[in-house]
Amino acid sequence: MGCRSRAIALRADSPAGPTGLEIVESHTQPQESRPRFARRKEARPQELTAAALSLFVERGFAATRLDEIAARAGVSKGTLYLYFDSKEALFEAVIREGIVPALEEGEALFERHRDDPAALLHELLLGWWQLIGATDLGGIPKLMMAEAQNFPDVAKFYFDEVMARGRELVRKAVQSGVDRGIFRTVNTDQIVNVLMAPLLHLATWRYSFACCDPKGMQPQAYLESYLDLVFNGLLVGRMEAGR
Repeated sequence: MGCRSRAIALRADSPAGPTGLEIVESHTQPQESRPRFARRKEARPQELTAAALSLFVERGFAATRLDEIAARAGVSKGTLYLYFDSKEALFEAVIREGIVPALEEGEALFERHRDDPAALLHELLLGWWQLIGATDLGGIPKLMMAEAQNFPDVAKFYFDEVMARGRELVRKAVQSGVDRGIFRTVNTDQIVNVLMAPLLHLATWRYSFACCDPKGMQPQAYLESYLDLVFNGLLVGRMEAGR
């Protein structure tokens, strides 16, 4: 004789919300052993990329093994190979899922701040920190600086997909301000490097010397000083007024 039990099942059309968890009634035989939790197959790639990101940041690209990523994600190595055929492919997925959406959001800012280059630049710089630098993704620039020459294909992918695209966003914002007479005339190609370097330094500090001097760089105070220096240096009339 069967007994009535309540089981948790996962359904794509469940009204239970984004978790997909729904309590359903089922009849089971006492001797049967059924899994109480059914895992969504489509959730596994995201779990793998999250595990990969944390290990890449902790150990570096070279030192991270695929079996370690699988173990941290709670799946077998064979399951990992169903989705990613190499560590390089997994790294590319980490970047496409984590950093590329932030760049797309930055590109969308141009429509919202088309007539205000100063606000546009401010949101681009601060947004980089909020969406990338202050998150686990902030460990990726340090990783790339350390290992780029040892993995030229990975470095080329990162440069094309992230660095070139991000630099062009900042360059266009500065050029827009120069064209409108809001920013001083500057070498926009080089000013991008000058603007991004302090943000990269702050992100790199988090994953290096912050363990030695945790109060040495407080992000809020650092960013306030950084943005003050940037806009007092760029805005027309500010430099002359200070002389």
